Amino acid sequence: MINTASIFYFVVLIFSIIVHEVAHGLVAEQEGDATARNLGRITLNPLKHIDWLGSIVLPLTLILTGAHFIVGWAKPVPYNSNNLDHGRKSEAKVSIAGIIVNLSIAIFFGLVIRAAMAFHFGSVALIDGASIIVLINVVLALFNSIPLAPLDGFRFLYSALPLKAMPIMREIERFSLPLLLLFIVFGWNFVAPLAFNIFGFLTGIQVPL
Repeated sequence: MINTASIFYFVVLIFSIIVHEVAHGLVAEQEGDATARNLGRITLNPLKHIDWLGSIVLPLTLILTGAHFIVGWAKPVPYNSNNLDHGRKSEAKVSIAGIIVNLSIAIFFGLVIRAAMAFHFGSVALIDGASIIVLINVVLALFNSIPLAPLDGFRFLYSALPLKAMPIMREIERFSLPLLLLFIVFGWNFVAPLAFNIFGFLTGIQVPL
């Protein structure tokens, strides 16, 4: 069932995954590759980033089925690794940029919540809205840290591990899609305690598990 809270969840998710992708493009540009800039992908315009499956179908399905979590993804921001200044080191920085941005958003709004509760300003709606932002960005950071292609966790390991590990990484990549789908369907029970513990640490609000 779609209500006001669900719509807010959806809007926050879309904005958070767009900022996540823009972060990849900005770091790639810092590291010497302007591909994302040249393709117009360093923008907050949703039309430039929306992936119909990951940005629309999957999140709305999770909302409509009453799932206890919402995840999604946007079209990956492209970059040309041949243009990066420091090779695989630069690739590792690009791959982890989105996770860092999501965690930064979660930390910022966690501090907003703590300040609002400590100094008694703002409304319940403010705290509730900020809590949704924190939780979604924590979940996105954890989800993208999973070492399965095409998620950032896989790309980071692919760039950071020694070359002798590449055959293993390519085997993982072969089976990543079915494993990722299984995780989306069945893996939330494993991630939820960690997500809520991080949420509690950032906000001071403890969620019963």
